[in-house]
Amino acid sequence: MFKTIILFLKEKTYRNLVISTLVTLFNGTFVYHFVEGWRWVDAFYFSVITLTTVGYGDFSPQTDFGKIFTTIYILTGIGIMLGFVNAIYATEEKHRRKFGATK
Repeated sequence: MFKTIILFLKEKTYRNLVISTLVTLFNGTFVYHFVEGWRWVDAFYFSVITLTTVGYGDFSPQTDFGKIFTTIYILTGIGIMLGFVNAIYATEEKHRRKFGATK
């Protein structure tokens, strides 16, 4: 798995996907911290569980802006997260085909 991550980060296209994912998470963290008044760790936690669709329900936006932002955040962020996961899977499959599966 670590080889896959290293190979993944060496390719420019994938690096841009990683950067997009991190920017999305940090934007969410920033907005939730300042708009909802959550601590930084809570805002980051909510950003991650929202984009990964886990959604434990222990936090939820209370302001109108926070609710509207969350709707847009989910619609754009899930696509980015799915692209990220799909790219990792494709890289792993490419690596397996090239070097053969090891068990």
